[in-house]
Amino acid sequence: MTENTKPENPRKIKSWSEEDRPREKFMMKGRLAVSDAELLSILIRAGTTEMSALDLAKVIMASAGNSIHDLAKLDFKDFLKYKGMGKAKAISIVAALELGRRRSDIQPSKKKKITGPESVYEEMRQYLLDKPTEEFWILLLNRANELLRTVLVSVGGVSGTSVDVKLILKIAVENLASSIILVHNHPSGQLTPSHADKILTLQIRDAGRLLDMPILDHMIFTDAGFYSFKDSGEL
Repeated sequence: MTENTKPENPRKIKSWSEEDRPREKFMMKGRLAVSDAELLSILIRAGTTEMSALDLAKVIMASAGNSIHDLAKLDFKDFLKYKGMGKAKAISIVAALELGRRRSDIQPSKKKKITGPESVYEEMRQYLLDKPTEEFWILLLNRANELLRTVLVSVGGVSGTSVDVKLILKIAVENLASSIILVHNHPSGQLTPSHADKILTLQIRDAGRLLDMPILDHMIFTDAGFYSFKDSGEL
């Protein structure tokens, strides 16, 4: 060490091994591997000449009884009382805690349960009512027959639309669906399935079986009513 070289402050996080640094530990081992104080130190970013960001985080956590619940009760001015805490750091922490509070206040939206053709028809009215051209849609369901997503697969003309069987199954697999319901509309109002409708239904059904992806129904939608392949014994 030369005369003008100063030893690195051992309290600085940058001087620690990567696995001991909160940010690197978060990236290497995941969010569950870091402590509350380490998460807080990531928000603080930098400490002072006397203490690292983690040391400062530990002091703040200790003053809150090492409780995230009590930490969330602190306001902007409370954080400014700690040496090394400027306005930007205080705002970042309060904002992060507020996001967590808002998340806990929000109730997860309840998924719609598909109980039969009638519930499929009611779901699809918002998409297919009064449509002048033919469209092909799929409903993706979980194991409880709850609706995960409603997806438009293709749009055609007045008398038909082309459908890619591989695309339908790809969408279902990517969305972790447990089963599929097929729906397409007949702008003409004709409820009787065409020969092409029947062939396509069997093709998708057989392809789905190879991937353990059941096709629960294929519905023909019109403004006046519907035709269910399942209820008609064709699926």
